[in-house]
Amino acid sequence: MAVSRHATGVGPAFSALASQVHPVFMLPPLAASWFGAVLAPALAPVVGIVHMLAMFFAVYTAHVKDGYVDFHLRGEDDDHPLTVMGCRLGLILSTVGFAACCGWLWLSVGWGAALVTLPTWLVAYLHAPQLDMHPVSATIGYPLGIALAILGGYYSQATGFSIPSVGFAAVFLVLLSGVKVIDDAKDYEYDTSIDKRTVAVVLGKKRARRSAHLLITLALAGVLVGAFFGLFPPSTALAVLAFGGVALATRRLEPRRATEVLMRGSYLFLGVLFLAVLVRPLS
Repeated sequence: MAVSRHATGVGPAFSALASQVHPVFMLPPLAASWFGAVLAPALAPVVGIVHMLAMFFAVYTAHVKDGYVDFHLRGEDDDHPLTVMGCRLGLILSTVGFAACCGWLWLSVGWGAALVTLPTWLVAYLHAPQLDMHPVSATIGYPLGIALAILGGYYSQATGFSIPSVGFAAVFLVLLSGVKVIDDAKDYEYDTSIDKRTVAVVLGKKRARRSAHLLITLALAGVLVGAFFGLFPPSTALAVLAFGGVALATRRLEPRRATEVLMRGSYLFLGVLFLAVLVRPLS
C-alpha cells in the first residue's frame, strides 16, 4: 500500500504522515486542553496528558481529512504528500488513538469525560466537506474545537463545569470566530467559484471584515466584564491589552497577513490568560 505520493518505503511513508502535523494550528488546541485543566480546583497530570493526546488526534484527523478533500476530491491544492490510501491510514491511526484516549478517560475519570471529549473528533472529521460549506459552520469549526478543548480539559479534572470554564470557552469561540472570518476572506475568489458560502462570500469582504472586528471586540469585552465581576482573575484584563494591540495593528493588513498576525496574537492572548489563572498576580 503506497502511503506517500512522492516516494516509497517506510521513511517516506512516515514523513508523509508526519507532514499533517501543522504546529501553527495544532498547538492552540493542546494548550487549550491544559488551560481548561488548570482552571480546575485540582490538577491530575496524567489525566491532563491523556486529554491533550485526545486533542492531538482530533486535530490530526481534521488535517488529514481536510487535505484529502482539498487535493484528492476538490483539486483545490496543487500538491499533497499522502495518497488516498495514505489519507485513509492516517484517519484510521488518529481515530484509533482518539478512541483509546476516550476509553481511558471513561475508565479512569468517568463516562462524562469521554462524552465531553467526543465532539472534538466529530467536528474535526466533519469539517470538510460537510461543515466548511456553510457560513456559520465554516466559521466556528476550529473555534468550537478550541472551546471544547477547554471544557473537556476542565471536565476531565473536575467531573463538572464551572462558570469560569464556560466563560473562557465562550470567549475563545467568539474571538477565534472573528479571526476565522478574516482568514476565509483570503480565499474569497476560489470559494465563490465553488459555491463555498463563507462569511466573506455571503457578506462581501468589507462587511465580513467589520463583522470579524465586532466579534473580536465582543470577546475582549467579555474578558473585561468577567474580570470586573470576579468571574475571571483580575489579571486576565492584561490579555485584553495584549491582544487588543495586536488586533489594532492588523486593521489595514490584507487577510492572509492579518490572519498570520492574529493567530500569533491568539497564542499571546492564551499565554497571558494561562499565567493569569495559574499565578493570579493581582488577586
